[in-house]
Amino acid sequence: MAPNDPKQGGGFFASIASSISNFGSAMSKSVNGLLGYEGLEVVNPEGGTEDAEEEARRGRWKQEDRDSYWKMMQKYIGSDVTSMVTLPVLIFEPMSMLQKMAELMEYSYLLDLADECEDPYMRLVYTTSWAISVYYAYQRTWKPFNPILGETYEMVNHGGITFLAEQVSHHPPMSAGHAENEHFIYDISSKVKTKFLGNSIDIYPLGRTRVTLKRDGAVFELVPPPTKVNNLIFGRTWVDSPGEMIMTNLTTGDKAVLYFQPCGWFGAGRYEIDGYVYNSSEEPKILMTGKWNESMSYQPCDGEGEPLPGTELKESWRLAEALKNDKFQYTHFAHKINSFDTAPKKLLASDSRLRPDRYALEQGDLSKAGFEKSSLEERQRAEKKNRDEKGHKFTPKWFDYTNEVAATPWGDLEVYQYNGKYDEYRAAVDSSSSTEEIDVKSTEFNPWQYEDLAAN
Repeated sequence: MAPNDPKQGGGFFASIASSISNFGSAMSKSVNGLLGYEGLEVVNPEGGTEDAEEEARRGRWKQEDRDSYWKMMQKYIGSDVTSMVTLPVLIFEPMSMLQKMAELMEYSYLLDLADECEDPYMRLVYTTSWAISVYYAYQRTWKPFNPILGETYEMVNHGGITFLAEQVSHHPPMSAGHAENEHFIYDISSKVKTKFLGNSIDIYPLGRTRVTLKRDGAVFELVPPPTKVNNLIFGRTWVDSPGEMIMTNLTTGDKAVLYFQPCGWFGAGRYEIDGYVYNSSEEPKILMTGKWNESMSYQPCDGEGEPLPGTELKESWRLAEALKNDKFQYTHFAHKINSFDTAPKKLLASDSRLRPDRYALEQGDLSKAGFEKSSLEERQRAEKKNRDEKGHKFTPKWFDYTNEVAATPWGDLEVYQYNGKYDEYRAAVDSSSSTEEIDVKSTEFNPWQYEDLAAN
């Protein structure tokens, strides 16, 4: 059987779109009679139809809240709702989007292995397995908080990594991130494009992700597949990412092209990934297969994509043991991200951990979380008004805007570059002779540009 041709990605996306359309249409006919809302998908991706009515009516929404929210949201169907809609705190998780960006670092040891590896194709196996490893975390159906402009997140004490992310733009929402250890440098400029479809939302990762391996300076660039969140309001919410992931070695021209299979009838094909590592002449060298919620394996192959005689599948990555019955479906690493144990000395006051709405939600106080979220959003609007009146422009502290525009499958992206100032700041803090103990949890969240607005 011949391998999938990476040049035929457009046709593959078309077939994916067709499959989703047919899948949604068929399921809508069988279930929508229970809802009274035409055109809405209500699917249990784990299989079975006996609980369809129950799934259609239950969830984290109260019936009256769900109905009123549906009426309000109908006007946004077909729109990009990235920053248009104020969402109720009951659908949030106690984590900001900047923290969620850091979840990609859980299995960073795979990048260490790629840096130490001599085989150019195995380097792609490791870097691609690293990129896939985060999808288990991405299947969580709770929404992270949108970062406030100027908000940051810092992480240390994990794999020798220093990780920093900053919200560099509010309209459109954009984040920039940088991570580094002795083996690699990770840089990302991230902007999300969405399309609201009623009871589902398509999410397009309009960003640029690059990894530089320090041993020889090889640069790898990632293009992930789009994501679809199903049953936002009615039914059991679930996430799928059908499409292709491409990891390219920009230095050599080698690449890995993997296909995330779409979820079919009653969960068929969900989680499954298949593809190949190709050389610069687009000849397959290694086949890869697995499930993004379990493990990935690889095996050398011939020019037709068939396994080489005398070889066997070997595992490149396996999911760490997950917590059972965690309220927010958090992994051990997700809890570590929220913990102050991964915070550096003298944490920046703009850090996501210090957000009062996030902390209140973590403590289970939804009323306070909602109040604090509204207060932060009001303060952010006041800052924008003040900035506009003074003719000021917001300037990120740790990342610089460049003139570079990166092309992505879903549009052009402005690129932000890490400016190195955080390294200087952190070196000064770490070398400080001060022995004063600071209770970091008592630090007031402060991403603000104008201190004189604090009382407003």
